[in-house]
Amino acid sequence: MLIVNSLVEEIIEIQKDIFLQKIYSPEIARQIKPGQFLNIRVSETVFPLLRRPFSICDVDGDFIFIMFNIFGEGTKILSHKHKGDSIDILGALGNGFNIEDDFETAVIVAGGLGAAPFPYLTRVLKNKFEVFSFVGGRTKNDVITFNLLNALTATEDGSLGYKGNVVQLFEENLSTLKNKKLKVFGCGPNAMLRALKEVCIANNINCEVSTECAMACGFGICQGCPIESTQQSEKYLLVCKDGPVFNVKDVII
Repeated sequence: MLIVNSLVEEIIEIQKDIFLQKIYSPEIARQIKPGQFLNIRVSETVFPLLRRPFSICDVDGDFIFIMFNIFGEGTKILSHKHKGDSIDILGALGNGFNIEDDFETAVIVAGGLGAAPFPYLTRVLKNKFEVFSFVGGRTKNDVITFNLLNALTATEDGSLGYKGNVVQLFEENLSTLKNKKLKVFGCGPNAMLRALKEVCIANNINCEVSTECAMACGFGICQGCPIESTQQSEKYLLVCKDGPVFNVKDVII
């Protein structure tokens, strides 16, 4: 874990109101594992001064990518950064996805901006495993398939792909995946993650999910991001330190 003043290389709007920021930060880039996050201070002089957590979207050499929409003053400031601007980054933080498990096919299930951590996971997995992606949102504007493989889409209003939610889409396609040794990787709203957990447990499928929570410190000191544990040894875990990635059997979402 490092604190580094890193330089913005580029920011692009990859689709309406969804931004991808490319950041030059070789010291942090070389440490990152898929599923980890950064805690970023978006400004030194303008409110808000607190750091904000961002999933690491991708890593390419010395460059880190984060994906975000504008959801408050902090992300608005971040969206207005230019090439050469400096941002204060704390990272890499948290525990990422376990890609050493016994599986042959990776299945990504993402809802809305929950697609953010998966381009890097896909980059790491694609040369060793078969990768399928199920991506959903309320409307077609909420579906993000950026740098994902074999993507099937779902929208609740039927404006793109399957009409329904992304977990229903995944469940509809389970019969074609049943003979494969699967591992599911999920990220999205809590209601989606709860539904995904139910489907995976009912079908005896190994599943990890990346969870979200309001954070302050990002590394466990403030104790501000608890998630209830299913383990008898600990009633609560911390999203920032013990997660953000958990096996669905270990936590109550």
